[in-house]
Amino acid sequence: MPRLVLAHARFLLIEQMRTPIGLLAAAFFPAVAMMAFVVPYAGQDPAAATTATSSLMLFGAMSSALIGLGTAVAQDREQPWSPYLRTLPAGPLPRFAGRVLATLAVMLLSVIPVLVMAALFTAAAITPGRLLLGVMALVAAVVPFMLMGLVVGYVLAFKAAMAVAQLLFFPMAVLGGLLLPPQVLPGFVQVVSPYVPTRGAAELIWWAVAGTPPGVVPLVMFGVWTVGMGVAAVRAYRRDEGRRFS
Repeated sequence: MPRLVLAHARFLLIEQMRTPIGLLAAAFFPAVAMMAFVVPYAGQDPAAATTATSSLMLFGAMSSALIGLGTAVAQDREQPWSPYLRTLPAGPLPRFAGRVLATLAVMLLSVIPVLVMAALFTAAAITPGRLLLGVMALVAAVVPFMLMGLVVGYVLAFKAAMAVAQLLFFPMAVLGGLLLPPQVLPGFVQVVSPYVPTRGAAELIWWAVAGTPPGVVPLVMFGVWTVGMGVAAVRAYRRDEGRRFS
């Protein structure tokens, strides 16, 4: 089974590299935001630069997890190859796990430009241990967004999935404080912010890289969103399977 999972992940990564526009888009917007806002305004403050860098890393990773995975799954469903794979004795797990591994690999590649810019153009400072912990937190933080992407991909057609994923992505990024520090957000946004999954994900990463104590409500809501999206993803997959193969 592990060999099948790795084979699917390798195939999906090769497919992604042949049309790298998704990877470029996921890396481009965080890098532009880094150069336009963080470098000139917070680049000389080590703490602010480190926190802002981690926020933009989450921004890029979230794009790969939600938009990239959602559109990829929706596109797969419209191809004859995907229904054929579901008929094979190995079942859906190898393809599913391979898709998740490929998405994680693309996600980690997409955050490299932000890290490079932080190292070259800002005073951001982090120990190797904190950096490793931050990467681990980043992987954990994108789980609900990957599950959300699966829900979008299994419920909607490709064109609709692309639009809905983008409509979900940008408001959650703003509400979660990824583009602006939570303390400078408008009052009504600050009230809503702890209840969106991006805020809990961001606070998890801020704790990992800077030692900032996370709030209880954002972390609890992050867990609630993760469980809720997991249940929704399973139901979406079974619904799609029932419509296509029953």
